[in-house]
Amino acid sequence: MTKVIIVGCGIAGPVLALLLQQNGYEPIIYERAKRSSDAGLSLALQSNGLKVLSQIPGLVEQLPGKTIEHNALYSIVPTDVRVLAESADRRGMMGVRRSAFLALLSDTALARGIPIRFETPVVGIEQTGKYARVILSTGETDTAPIVVGCDGLHSSVRIALFGKEKPTFTGLTQTGGITPVAFADQKPTMFNFLGDDLHIVTYPISEKSYSWAITQREPETKETWRAMDEAAQEAVRNGPFSQFPFGAGDLVNKAQKIIKYGLYDRPELKSWHKGRVVLIGDAAHPTSPHLGQGANQAFEDVHHLIRLLVEHHSAGTNNVGPSVATLSAVFTAFETERMERTATMVQGARKAGELRVVAGVEAARARNEQKTTRNDDTPSLGCSSLTADEFTSRIINA
Repeated sequence: MTKVIIVGCGIAGPVLALLLQQNGYEPIIYERAKRSSDAGLSLALQSNGLKVLSQIPGLVEQLPGKTIEHNALYSIVPTDVRVLAESADRRGMMGVRRSAFLALLSDTALARGIPIRFETPVVGIEQTGKYARVILSTGETDTAPIVVGCDGLHSSVRIALFGKEKPTFTGLTQTGGITPVAFADQKPTMFNFLGDDLHIVTYPISEKSYSWAITQREPETKETWRAMDEAAQEAVRNGPFSQFPFGAGDLVNKAQKIIKYGLYDRPELKSWHKGRVVLIGDAAHPTSPHLGQGANQAFEDVHHLIRLLVEHHSAGTNNVGPSVATLSAVFTAFETERMERTATMVQGARKAGELRVVAGVEAARARNEQKTTRNDDTPSLGCSSLTADEFTSRIINA
């Protein structure tokens, strides 16, 4: 079978490995983090992402999350505190805790015999005519005819291919957390709260927990996505956010885990591949979280990359990898399929963040009025409110 080295065991890597295995390839994954990493908070699986996950037998039935049934939009502007809109949510979107979801993906891959080397960063890549060689932090190397970089925002594969880039701070930060027993007396609901110079989204990730994120304009903050120290968390729990109406304040005050991070842009790449190495997901097209499409777009990448590989190359039985010419055709077709679509999502997410976080009472009130009269994204304005189908007409045919 043709071997494929996958760099990154986050969101996309295990899904790619499982689907490659189903199509006759031999994947191996290298991951820089520990197996039990608890970075980040949650994500919302939308219709396009769930479509890809459903190709892995038995996986969707085990997803550790909660389906969202309702949407509610509120104004928490001090002079304009009111309900703006409510509706049923018929899109089948599911909120999941990130750590539990990652554990399910990696455990599923391991159970199906896919090797995963945790705490083994890839620090460099070399290429010859027949193979790409990854250089590991241990001093070891490994080779394969195909290498896929799924290693996220801080992709070492991207750096190896295209050099180090300086991220640009967007001017927005997010403070987020997970709170137990939030909105326990209501339907599983995605709530959006529009304030003066801030926006809050929250949605269920289990029967008894909600994940939330507050976006606001602030001085630059590091892009760590990890928990604050306990003193800083306690200051947030008892600070001004805890006074928000409609239960939003209780989300903050009763949170178990609080993190804070800056939101950054990265240069748009003109190509996602070199030779036998290709990038997918956030390694290729990192996006801000305002549409909740990061993971879902990565899953679309997985679907199309595998589809094109299967169309152009038979995995075979003797580890005879595709030629560089074949891979160039595959990767070029992949970029043609995906670049415009993902660029639309990245730009749409950036615009959504700018439109939601407006400063000044009058500007905030004007935004509220606009959102209650528009039909395109009302009432769901949160990080995960729009499906991919609502942003572009082209969806996967899984």
